[in-house]
Amino acid sequence: MNMDMTAGRRCHNVVNPLHVAMYFAPELADELAKLGLERGAMAYLAGRAAPLGTVGAGTVTATFYNFNHEHVARHIPAAWTVTTPEAVLAARLRGADGMLRRLLGEEALASKEMAEAAELALRATEACRREARPLYAANAGLPVPEEPHLALWHAATLLREHRGDGHLAALAVAGLSGIEALVLHNATGKTVTSAVLKQTRGWSAEQWAAAQDRLRERGLLDEAGDLAEAGVALRGEAEALTDRLDAAPYDHLGPVATARLTELADGFTRTAMAAGAFPTQFFGKG
Repeated sequence: MNMDMTAGRRCHNVVNPLHVAMYFAPELADELAKLGLERGAMAYLAGRAAPLGTVGAGTVTATFYNFNHEHVARHIPAAWTVTTPEAVLAARLRGADGMLRRLLGEEALASKEMAEAAELALRATEACRREARPLYAANAGLPVPEEPHLALWHAATLLREHRGDGHLAALAVAGLSGIEALVLHNATGKTVTSAVLKQTRGWSAEQWAAAQDRLRERGLLDEAGDLAEAGVALRGEAEALTDRLDAAPYDHLGPVATARLTELADGFTRTAMAAGAFPTQFFGKG
């Protein structure tokens, strides 16, 4: 019998930051800069796309979903004339190591709880599927690091991209373009600010406003730019579909082990956030 699918979402919500913090970490930015990649968009796009190999802008736009293709094309495939995906992957691992040592401390990295969390997270990934999940499948082809904290980071990456690939399918079913999905998500007030989203994804103020107008025409946003009742319902449907598409890892782990992974990851994530893993000024609606 399948477990409560929202338990998987809760687990994801505390495991995922252990991966996402990498994109805000100076350790990764410094490692990628040493390879010759420009800080900011080029480093981010190359860092996340590296498991896919020397792909072009079209593949990155398709798999990242909410980035402006013209923005992506300014950096990919140019990044691969500067360095190689293999070098970026090695830099990612070095960056993750430095980041986790800074945020969590050596005692946590050597703890039995870290080893247990890594084992549970890796066990969950055993049930992930490659079909129609390109970012997950690419990362799943990478070797599992031996050190527990890096094994946990690797497993968090797999679980993030597995859920993320499924979520993109749910957004497509909902009939949302990349920028429309961003605008709708931003309207919840629980994301990074619209200014940061526009800057990092390469959307202009005019494109953002046009997406808002389209969502208003569908009855998903109100005149103030907040979620209308239909928008709340659509987001709920998309999240429920994402839960169903991402149920396998947590069904495989089972309710007791999923709850234990949630508990352990929540502790590590709280420590990381208290240590400044995320720039809090980025967050909030607007």
